[in-house]
Amino acid sequence: MESPSLRALAEDVRAGRPGAVREFWERTAAAGTPLVEPDPTDPAYRLVTFLWRQDPDAPADDVLALLHTVTDKDRHAHDLTPHLMSRLPGTDVWALTHRLRADHRASYQFHVARGPREETLRTDREAWLRVLDAAVPDPLNRAPVLAARDGRHPSSVMELPDAPAQPWWRPTAAAPRAAGRTVEREVSGRRVHVHLPAGHRLLAADGDGDGAPSVGHVGPAGDAGSVVAADGPYAVAVLLDGEMWGPVLRFGDTLDALMDDGCLRPTVALLVDTMGRERRMADLSCSEAFVDWLADELLPWAGAEFGASTDPAHTVVAGQSAGGLTAAFAAFRRPERFGNALSQSGSFWWPDGTEFDTGSEWLTRQYARTPRRPVRFHLEVGLQEWMLLPQNRHLRDVLQARGYEVNYREFNGGHDYACWRGGLADGLAALLPPAGTPTAAG
Repeated sequence: MESPSLRALAEDVRAGRPGAVREFWERTAAAGTPLVEPDPTDPAYRLVTFLWRQDPDAPADDVLALLHTVTDKDRHAHDLTPHLMSRLPGTDVWALTHRLRADHRASYQFHVARGPREETLRTDREAWLRVLDAAVPDPLNRAPVLAARDGRHPSSVMELPDAPAQPWWRPTAAAPRAAGRTVEREVSGRRVHVHLPAGHRLLAADGDGDGAPSVGHVGPAGDAGSVVAADGPYAVAVLLDGEMWGPVLRFGDTLDALMDDGCLRPTVALLVDTMGRERRMADLSCSEAFVDWLADELLPWAGAEFGASTDPAHTVVAGQSAGGLTAAFAAFRRPERFGNALSQSGSFWWPDGTEFDTGSEWLTRQYARTPRRPVRFHLEVGLQEWMLLPQNRHLRDVLQARGYEVNYREFNGGHDYACWRGGLADGLAALLPPAGTPTAAG
């Protein structure tokens, strides 16, 4: 046991001290989990101990602590044993300690297993999906849970003390904020959630029949007729995987906080539904048809309905994983519409999953061999993303060599919405700052 707290508990139990286990759980519940303790050898690290309390009515045979991307890496290596928790003898305490750098952020869950250990440790896709479907958040973690898609259980979030701040993700209630609103529309058969900034107003062409333009808030689709924004065209952000950022994660609250704090210009956000796994795989793999739909149908529609800008310099397309690949592809294929690409953990290995194959990193090679386009980039990737980190660094190097403006950063985390939610806010603020704010590449 690396954890000093667990060593102390073990000593108390061996000594037969009454109430030791009860007091341990009381202290733990008050402080919240996981336990975070100094690393005795390096101040840049922490000992992070995940805890699960045995249910006497439904005892576990094993418990897996699932730390996003860290556990996935070992699962891909066909070995989940590093994530088996241990039962502290004579107690109801299951525990597992990881030594992690102090800037790590990750979502995590527990899988409470009953049955043979060899079944618990299976790493094939069918078994892994069963684990994910049954995994639950940490009941003693005091931070808000991270919602999941497809009806799965939410995750808990571990944020070590040096992890990058996410000030706009959970806005404080200390001061009232100007709130925008989200409306749901359908464009060419695809669901789009549109988040409108606070005070969003349109000028309708003779909307009330008196011969003069009228001012009003947006109504149902088609009500406004021919419109322009009352205070100038709104910037526009196209967010892929919109069904996650909208109904699940409620990213509109973050957009409101960014704009209210003066960090983001007034922006209409188009949260585009991916319409299921198969459609997502087809659309978010450098699909010319999908990008052309964004450029030729979605953006003109948003301009006509909500006063969204047609200026590529004030237009961002943003995505994660395959969506990050697609954001960079959209800027490559249609730079006259998308002047800014925000890619998080982009799948730049595409189209081949083997980084050494000559067919991989197709989009990076296109940027390397073609003249520079008038677009800017915000790229980020996690240090735990062993399957993506080299390719993202390669794209950064190619873009910088070709003279592109690139904001690039690496965060200590994985392929994880717990990390992406803060990075998306930072990227939008960098690419769509308020008017008159200088931008800088780094």
